[in-house]
Parts: sequence; structure tokens; C-alpha cells
Amino acid sequence: MVSFLELKKINDSFEPNISGAIKRVLDSGWYLLGNEAKSFENEFAFFIGTKHCIGVANGLDALRLILKAYMEMGQMKEGDEIIVPANTYIASILAITDNRLVPILVEPDLNSYNLDISLIERHITDRTRAIMVVHLYGQVCWSSELEGIAARHNLKIIEDNAQAAGAYYGLKHTGSLGNAAGHSFYPGKNLGALGDAGAVTTDDDDLADTIRAIANYGSKEKYKNLYKGLNSRLDEFQAAILREKLPRLDADNQRRREIAQYYIDNINHPDIILPGLGSSEVKDQSPAPHKLPVRSTVLRALSHIWHLFVIRTENRDDLQKYLMVNEVQTLIHYPIAPHKQLAYKEWNHILLPLTELIHNTVLSLPMSPLMNDLEAEYVVKILNSYNHDPH
Repeated sequence: MVSFLELKKINDSFEPNISGAIKRVLDSGWYLLGNEAKSFENEFAFFIGTKHCIGVANGLDALRLILKAYMEMGQMKEGDEIIVPANTYIASILAITDNRLVPILVEPDLNSYNLDISLIERHITDRTRAIMVVHLYGQVCWSSELEGIAARHNLKIIEDNAQAAGAYYGLKHTGSLGNAAGHSFYPGKNLGALGDAGAVTTDDDDLADTIRAIANYGSKEKYKNLYKGLNSRLDEFQAAILREKLPRLDADNQRRREIAQYYIDNINHPDIILPGLGSSEVKDQSPAPHKLPVRSTVLRALSHIWHLFVIRTENRDDLQKYLMVNEVQTLIHYPIAPHKQLAYKEWNHILLPLTELIHNTVLSLPMSPLMNDLEAEYVVKILNSYNHDPH
């Protein structure tokens, strides 16, 4: 069986470091707001390229806290609008509605699955305060056009970087491009903890100070509460584990790029649509080698990190069954669009055809930094041999 993602195998590859990190925390006797969290915040801020990193409980809280802090700072208020891609994971939207802000759902680019930047301006009103870009599946969503739109309309850009830790736009990491970014270290992410964990990165001193207080019960000084805050803190165990994993992130992401490039070069089936690479990239046109590892795509502007490798096909369910029978495990990210969820039943009548098409046709192939050559080749071989029988 070619597994979709073997978390135990990945975590075992960091031993004895992970066990050592856990013992380090146990021996310290300090489990919250200690040296491990402070050290990880400094190390991750340096990695991303921002002045500040605030460790929080999870990726959803990271986005919730950014918006809540802007509201406490008087830069947003209830009823203000946040532009967000309609086909994102629901957490992006939950962060907005939880703060009594209004999500404005914008269709994606069918080529990249990311927010269609060319559609943004038609959705801007006098109540719009921010654009939330989601680097979905680890594919970078950014452009000079996006920056120009935000500047012309005096809008914040908030990055949902939950799936893109280590991706680049030019020489800068995602997570350092906008006014603030939310990160998730859910175990299956490229940089994954052994439980829930997250972070906010920003260069804004006041925003960072406000987020840090809100996440600690609204308090900067114990028992003195400035805000109606939350309890959302990165614990010492998860911080220590993330510190052990961070130094290998670039190498792991590079392996993902190599596997993705092999898929792109070798999957050749009329019923399968491969993910687009975006117009800002220039692909090396040299012949693809027969074996992995392959040379990585030459990029002029974007460097995706392939948290997920997502194909599309009208025969999604049939293809998934065929792959499982042939011992290739796949997942669907995500089967139901946010505006079709019962949680947002007031939106169920809305028609977003591209979003719905994506959610009805996507299928995620196995992707892991520990995948070997034979596994990747087997996935391609089985895919290319697929024969849909409508009967």
C-alpha cells in the first residue's frame, strides 16, 4: 500500500530528537510560557522573516486572534467585510464569522485553486477592511496586482499560511508578505507538531503586543485583564518538538517539490487535470528523467511546497475506488464547499460554480517527504492505467 501520509514514519525519522525534546520539557518542570515556546517563536520568526512570532494553540486561533486584535485596536469593527476565497478550508471563514465580521466569498482561479485576484476589486465596498489570502495546498497566492489592490483601497492583507510553511514568493517566505499571517502546525502539516499548535507572524509591533495579550486571557500582567481575551497558548511540549523539526523543513519541502515535479512530468491521462503552476513561474523544459529524484522546477517568482498534490477528475469517486483497490491511498480536500455546509445554511442557496466544481472533482494523491522513488513511480503507473467504465 502506498499510504497517503504516514505520520508515525515521519515522526520516527526525527528520533531520538523528539524523545529528547519531550524529556527536556519534563526535566524543566515548566509546561507553559517557558523557554521552549520563546525559543521557537524566535526561531520561527527568523525562518519566516518577520519581527514577531506569537505561538498559539492552533491555526484557527491564529486567524481569529489577528482579526480580534485589529478590532481591539480600532482598525475593524463588527459588520466589516473580509474578502476570502470561497473554496478554502472552513477554518479561514470561521475565524471571520467568530469575530462578527462578514466573509465575502470570492471564486478561485481554476488553474491554481487559489483566490482569483482579478475578481477582488469588484467585491470591494466601503465596509471592506482586509483581504485574506489562503496559500491553499501549499501553492503560493500572491502578486504585485494583489499588493496594488490593497494599497489603492487601504486594505490589510492577512495570510492564511496554514498549508504553506516554507513556501517562497521571490526571496520572501509566505507568512511575511502581508500585514499578518496565521500558521497551523497540525500534525499532518509540512511542519507538524504532535497535537494542535499554531502561530501568528507579523512585523507590526502593536498588533503583536495585542495578540499576545488577547491570547493570554487578555492580560499582559497576571490578574490584570485589558481585553476580553482567550486562552490560546503554544505549550512547551509542542514548541520543543517543533524546534527539532524546523531545521529540516526546507529539505523536506524540497523532496515534496521533487515528487510533485515527477507527478507533473509523468502523469498522462486524458481524464486527469493536474494542478496549474501559476503564470509567475518559468518551467525548466529539459527532458524529464526516468527516475526520481528529479530536478526541481526553476521558479522566477513562486516556490510552492506541495502540502497537498491535488488533481481533478469528473470521475473522482470511481478513480478513488480504483486507486484503493490498487493499493494507492488518497483523500479528498475538501468534499463540501463552506457555503454548502449546514453551519452556514444561510448561504446554501448561493451559487459559486467554480468553487463547487473544485470541491466535487478534487482528489489528493500521496505526498510525503519520505516517499521513495518506487512509490511515486507506482502511483503514476496506476493512474496512467486507469480506465473509466461508465457502466
